[in-house]
Amino acid sequence: MTKEAPTHSVSVAGVVIDTDGRVLVMQRRDNGHWEAPGGILDLGETLEQGVQREVTEETGVQVTVDRLTGVYKNMTQGIVALVYRCSVTGGHPMPSIEAKSVRWVDQDEIDRLMTPAYATRVHDAFRATAASRTHDGVNLIEPS
Repeated sequence: MTKEAPTHSVSVAGVVIDTDGRVLVMQRRDNGHWEAPGGILDLGETLEQGVQREVTEETGVQVTVDRLTGVYKNMTQGIVALVYRCSVTGGHPMPSIEAKSVRWVDQDEIDRLMTPAYATRVHDAFRATAASRTHDGVNLIEPS
């Protein structure tokens, strides 16, 4: 009996922070959840190119990738997400095929809008060091 290798997908996301400290968030069309923009990394692109593409496609905002702020694994779906802090270089927030709504919010609104697993990604972007966390798609799973 041959054992198959585990399958994971890699996603990237950008926590875009403007000069006033506000965060760019999007409400997904497929499930209505508020998240930082991001998605599955394409095979032929670098991590940074993937972040820039995803943010622009989903929100209309162009960014520079500043630094890695966290690595997150969704244990139920096998998705590993690399999240980066980003700065705005152009564009204007607007809805897209994937985003029903896009807007700037203050950091204190994040916990009200997002599930804990996704709110943590935003809060981690304001920390000095990168985080490594696991979650079940909604809530964080504490290390054992």
